[in-house]
Amino acid sequence: MKAVPLMFHVTVGLILTACTYKPIQSSQSYTNRLDVADSMASDRCRYLALGDSYTIGESVQSSERWPVQLVNLLRKEQIEIDEPLIIAKTGWTTDELIDSVEQQNPDGTYDLVSLLIGVNNQYRGRSTEEYREEFRTLLERSIAFAGGKASHVIVLSIPDWGVTPFAEGRDREQIGIEIDEFNAINLEEAERRGVHYVNVTPISREVSDNPTLLAADGLHPSGKMYEAWARLVLPKVLPVLRSK
Repeated sequence: MKAVPLMFHVTVGLILTACTYKPIQSSQSYTNRLDVADSMASDRCRYLALGDSYTIGESVQSSERWPVQLVNLLRKEQIEIDEPLIIAKTGWTTDELIDSVEQQNPDGTYDLVSLLIGVNNQYRGRSTEEYREEFRTLLERSIAFAGGKASHVIVLSIPDWGVTPFAEGRDREQIGIEIDEFNAINLEEAERRGVHYVNVTPISREVSDNPTLLAADGLHPSGKMYEAWARLVLPKVLPVLRSK
């Protein structure tokens, strides 16, 4: 396993004082540096989404990713916000996300930062102690990206893949127990640092009764489930962005 950086070199830009909306042209790459530079030069809200397959939207269209759907909901509420900058990849564990964030080192300050990570730690049999240490590192980094404002950071719980067809033949009950253990950690760390928390795990466990919530791969959420996540996140972040 790769060594985990104990510290990050954090560069925090000026906190934006207002959000104005000028849509960026559609782009396949959410880490496009030109898009980032254009956003920093304006007064639009900036959103950084950190995670794994659940954030990049494995097996769904880019428009169905939950961060993208959240931005669309915010725009309907008259919040002027850019497309999200997404740093996420299917299969990433906490240490792999740490490494990628360190390498990409997004510029400036973000008005909203989301963090959803840990399912692959559980899947690979990583320890909860390791998860806590690395999740704490990521959470501190997220707050730094938000200009030190914990209220501008939101953590999402880990979905339960044990209820999906992909888990056929595995111990579904044990998977659920372990997911709950990992979520107890990210909830505790979120509360300790005063960031927002949204529990999407109960929705993920509804796929047995509602298969429309599942993507065609039999493992990941569908756009419909991601929409439900975005609607849960919306009331948490809307007051924050309106009052900035």
